Amino acid sequence: MFRSLRPDPVLIQAVIAGALSFVHLHDLAEAAGQDGWKAWAYPFSVDLLLVAAWRRMRALRAAGAEAHAAWFWFIIALTASLGANIATAGLLDMNDIPAVLRIIVAGWPALAFFGGTLLAHTPAPAGTPESAPAPMAVPPAPEPAPDITVDRTPDPAPELPAPAPKAPAPAVQVPPALIEHARKIADAHRATTGAPIDTDTLRARLGVPPQMAEAIATQLA
Repeated sequence: MFRSLRPDPVLIQAVIAGALSFVHLHDLAEAAGQDGWKAWAYPFSVDLLLVAAWRRMRALRAAGAEAHAAWFWFIIALTASLGANIATAGLLDMNDIPAVLRIIVAGWPALAFFGGTLLAHTPAPAGTPESAPAPMAVPPAPEPAPDITVDRTPDPAPELPAPAPKAPAPAVQVPPALIEHARKIADAHRATTGAPIDTDTLRARLGVPPQMAEAIATQLA
């Protein structure tokens, strides 16, 4: 819990500067004849007018509207704050405040009230958060349509008739003379190599197609 509480230098500086400005405004008001609680009310009046003018100026500029009036009251409040800080720096005799400054301090409440009223009641331009219309009621969503399930299962493809079996190839007719010649070649090959002749060798020796060589080798077996 304590680790999340980290000091912010900017916030500390703002608090210190605000406290000093607050005291300076109080001292000037008190020196100008505003004693008691009235002297403490002057710092609140100046600072609140300064903040109100700044917020209205930002809202107007964000909406793209002119902010001359907000700028005017911001400068008035800033001048009052700076003037009080400078006046308490030893430039004036706090025991003998000039009459003009007394008049300004005495008339400040009416001026601040008028400026704050104008800032608070001036209509905000369209598009600013102050003038945004209230959200419209959203109509209820329509009820979902009844679920109509459509059977999209495709029809089975028609069975095709089985292909007819291929007819066996016609037997190769080998002339008897060719068989007799092949037998002599096979006997010579066995006598030479000691092994029966194979179909490829027989086909090469006879110079016949593969099917005829197989038919001859079948008859020689």
